[in-house]
Amino acid sequence: MPSTIRRPGLKRGRQGKSPVQAYRWRNGRLAVLEQRELPRHVRYFQCRTHGQVARAIRDMSIRGAPAIGCAAAFGLALAARERAFKNPAAFIAHLEEAKKHLGATRPTAVNLFWALERMARLWKKSPPAADLAHLLEREALAIHAEDIASCRTIGDAGAKLLPRNAVVLTHCNAGALATAGYGTAVGVIRSAQARGKIKSVYVDETRPYLQGARLTAWELEQEGIPYEILTDNMAGHILKTEKVDAVIVGADRIAANGDTANKIGTYSLAVLAHYHRVPFYVAAPLSTVDLATSTGAGIPIEERSAEEVLTVRGLRLAPADARARHPAFDVTPARLITAIITDRGVFAPAKLHSKLKGARVP
Repeated sequence: MPSTIRRPGLKRGRQGKSPVQAYRWRNGRLAVLEQRELPRHVRYFQCRTHGQVARAIRDMSIRGAPAIGCAAAFGLALAARERAFKNPAAFIAHLEEAKKHLGATRPTAVNLFWALERMARLWKKSPPAADLAHLLEREALAIHAEDIASCRTIGDAGAKLLPRNAVVLTHCNAGALATAGYGTAVGVIRSAQARGKIKSVYVDETRPYLQGARLTAWELEQEGIPYEILTDNMAGHILKTEKVDAVIVGADRIAANGDTANKIGTYSLAVLAHYHRVPFYVAAPLSTVDLATSTGAGIPIEERSAEEVLTVRGLRLAPADARARHPAFDVTPARLITAIITDRGVFAPAKLHSKLKGARVP
C-alpha cells in the first residue's frame, strides 16, 4: 500500500498562488492528495510505482482531465525506475505495458492519452544509449509546468470576458485540484478575482460524486472567494430568479466541431443557460481538444459504479435491491456553448477546428 503523508489544513493563497496541489513530485516519488477525503481530511499518499498511480487515477483519488494527464506522465517516470532490465528491449516492453495500464484507467479525458503519447515519443525516438529514466522525469516535469502556464493563460483570457461584480455559476471541479495547480474554469474565476471582478460564485454540488460541494467549495474557501453551494436541481431556479453573468465549466474532451464532454450534469446546465440567455463558457487547454474526433458522438462516455449513485460515504440512500445508472460524463452540443476559452485564444465552437488545425501541441 502507498505510504501516507498527513498535512494540516491549508492556508489561504496569496498573490495568485494556490495553496491547493493535487499532487507533488518529490525525490522521485509522486505524493497524491486523497481527494475522496476532502474536505474533511487533507492527506497525501506516496506512489512509488506506475501501478499505484493507475489505481489513484482509476479510483478518483486524483481526477480532472489535466491532472490525470500529468499524473500519468509521472507514472511513466516511475515505471522507468521500478526495476533493472537485462536489455533495452525488455525495458521498452515494460514501459509499453505501463503505458497501457495507465491508459486503461479513465476513457473519456483525452489529456490522459495525450500525455502518455507524448511520453512514449521519448523511447520511440531516443537513441539506445539515452538515459530514458532521466528523460521521462524531465518530460513529466515539463508537462506539469506547461499545464500551470496554460491554465494561467486561460484564466487571464477568461477574466476579460467577465464584467465587474460578476456572478458566476460553475459545475463540478475544474480548479487547481483538477490540474497541475491553477485551474481552468476555476482558474478563470481566480484570475477575475485577482482583478476585483468577482462578486460571488454559485457552486453546483455535482451529484453523485459531489466534486462541487466537496472540492470546488473547498478551493474557493482557501482563496477567500465568496460562494454558495447549490444542489444540481436548483440551477434553473437560480438562473431564472437571480443575476448570473456567466456559466463557466471545464472539459474532459472537446471534439473538432466544439461538442464538449464534461462531468455529468453539464449538458443540462448548458440547456438552462441557453434558455435564460446566460453566456456558457468552456475553459480548457489545447491538450483537451481532440481534433481526431469529429463530433461529440465519437467521445467515449465512462460508466462508473452504480454504488456511487446509491450510496454517499458508505451510507445507502436507496432500497437494498435498487439499480442505478452512472454515466460519469455527458456531451454538450457546440450550439449551446458561447465560447471555448483555451491557452491559444477564445474561440466560437464553430471556429475551433479551423483556428486550431495544424496548431502545434507539445
